[in-house]
Amino acid sequence: MDEHVVASDRNVETKADFASLEKAAEWYALFRGAGATEHDHQAWRRWLNQRPEHAKAWTHIESVSNRFEPLRAGGREAAVAGTRVARKGAWSRRRVLGAAGAMSGAGMLGWLAWRHTAFSEVVLAWGADLRTGTGERRDLQLADGSRVWLNTDSAVNVDYQDGMRRLRLLAGEILIDTARDPAQRPFYVDTRFGRMQALGTRFAVRLNDGHTLLNVFEGTVAIRNSAGINLRVEAGQQARFDADTAALDGAADRAREAWSRGVVLADNLSLKTLIEELSRYQHGHIGVAPEIADLKVMGVYPADDLDRALSMLSRNLPIRVQRTLPWWTTVVAR
Repeated sequence: MDEHVVASDRNVETKADFASLEKAAEWYALFRGAGATEHDHQAWRRWLNQRPEHAKAWTHIESVSNRFEPLRAGGREAAVAGTRVARKGAWSRRRVLGAAGAMSGAGMLGWLAWRHTAFSEVVLAWGADLRTGTGERRDLQLADGSRVWLNTDSAVNVDYQDGMRRLRLLAGEILIDTARDPAQRPFYVDTRFGRMQALGTRFAVRLNDGHTLLNVFEGTVAIRNSAGINLRVEAGQQARFDADTAALDGAADRAREAWSRGVVLADNLSLKTLIEELSRYQHGHIGVAPEIADLKVMGVYPADDLDRALSMLSRNLPIRVQRTLPWWTTVVAR
């Protein structure tokens, strides 16, 4: 167990149009069976060379297939066992940094450039103090009594010192409930875009590709981004910031707290946005036909039971679910 924890317990994402992705899935399903002929292979090659989007779609489906293969080959038990083995043999941070240094190329300039990219955070996440896999959530108590929840596919480093308490979010999303510290050390959460200081607070931090999203539910959080911009976020407010900007962004989103209870909350979300959120907890692909992508959705959906969530949606919306492959699901118009 990590010394700071004392109690309780997609990257070939290519741009391809919807029709190309669905056709690629049909080709893949055909070749996965035993009935494909030489004529089929010739037709597939012609299709593949017709448009760049076709090749991108094929690359994407192969990528998704490779990620799903351990589950398909060994079932859920094998996947869980694989996760345990991966954790047991996880690289130490020293080994990760050593490998990162080798990858960065020769010279200090290469290393400094590498450190300030999003990719560097992904690599460092491999050796994070706390992490979760796809579809996994963790609820942990830190050494000072603070609680932290990790959402799916998240990674955090913990750095408690005499003069401060600090978490660094490397990937994904966390919910934090800070405890009073007898030593009165400040509590910080860092991302690559800047620093947040909690002032007696319950708040959620999500690291997206281009910014950090902060939702404050109790207390206050002070933001200082990489450019030195300061912003104070009160309970009931949401803010987002990147390296250059920081701004309030409306009311706090309760969905950013609901995931800690295993649910995805939809409050007038588009169907596309809801499906994207549900897909964060799945190993396979879930697509939405463009003609229904903007349908508005309300409700509470289970994060860990995709079939049930899709069934709930099918009962209330003019949609149907089709599965070209066990790990390729598409929501289309009914």
